[in-house]
Amino acid sequence: MLHVAFDNGGAFDLTAEYLRVESPSAEVQGHSPSEKKTIPGKQNVAIREIHPTGNYAVRLVFDDGHSTGIYSWSYLHELGEQHGPKWRDYLAKLKAAGLAR
Repeated sequence: MLHVAFDNGGAFDLTAEYLRVESPSAEVQGHSPSEKKTIPGKQNVAIREIHPTGNYAVRLVFDDGHSTGIYSWSYLHELGEQHGPKWRDYLAKLKAAGLAR
């Protein structure tokens, strides 16, 4: 779980699984919305390291070896604000593809 708090008072608890499957990396997002990949099997993934990237982002290293996502503060805020719809969409895509968390 990653707890993120913002100056405007907003705060979110984001699971490692959610952060991993919504990674902003090209490996997950592709280069256009149609290229976004549905990543299965990450229910038990953990965050191993957090590295600041300037003042605008963090790079998360997961215990499955994924480490190329740079999570800007605005993207983390978006993930928090849009958690419900994004998570439901992810679960629906898993189900449609016959994949498991």
